[in-house]
Amino acid sequence: MTIDLVQDGAVAEIVLNRPQKLNTLDEAALAELDDALQRAEGLGVRALLLRGEGRAFCAGRDISRVDPAADDAEGFLGGIVTPVLQRLAAFPAPTFAAAQGASLGLGLGLLIATDVVYLGESARIGSPFANLGAVLDSGGHALFVERLGAHRTLDLAYTGELMTGAEAVAAGLFSRVLPDGDLLAFTRDRAARAAAGATASFLASKRIVQRIRDERVGLWTVLADENAAQGALGQGPDYREGFTAFQQKRTPSFVGR
Repeated sequence: MTIDLVQDGAVAEIVLNRPQKLNTLDEAALAELDDALQRAEGLGVRALLLRGEGRAFCAGRDISRVDPAADDAEGFLGGIVTPVLQRLAAFPAPTFAAAQGASLGLGLGLLIATDVVYLGESARIGSPFANLGAVLDSGGHALFVERLGAHRTLDLAYTGELMTGAEAVAAGLFSRVLPDGDLLAFTRDRAARAAAGATASFLASKRIVQRIRDERVGLWTVLADENAAQGALGQGPDYREGFTAFQQKRTPSFVGR
């Protein structure tokens, strides 16, 4: 097994556990990851944490045994990688990633598909494909152009230079950067906090944000989506509990509905 799934209360933790290979993923490992995501969903957890064991989060696809003359790259990416990224993006709970070291190619795609990403200071983000004759994949172009612009994106693609965790966060790619030694504990704490929170409202925000990103909807459409989400949440127990707790000056106790 190269993918581990551990449940800690309302939080599921998926671990890429192939540190000797920088957690690179081949077809078999991606099948394991897809299965782990399905099992985590079946557990009914209220938050998910994704991380990599060792000194890297995920250095991308394992190409150590790939025959470039016979490689069906489009089939691998479209038929195997993309469905896993889509499953992660659609996970029915807040998702968090803790990423140290190399987070490249497919590894970068996993971060893009995660709701909240915290980087270690050792994190390296970018397009390392200049020396492979390949193109940045797994959604990297979309993220980079949106946050960095066309010129910086192509600069990274042409040079193969990598951004540090601090540079990536300063550029708005991901949420925040932390010392490597603090990264996992911090991310676990944030995931646990989310799992104890009003997760139905978090998922409503997740859907709105994804629609803004993927459909490029405008202000008034977003406002209408927010109104509809607020109306739907108002029919649930957490909305009533939140308001009641505020009025009674106590800490709310949410159930995730």
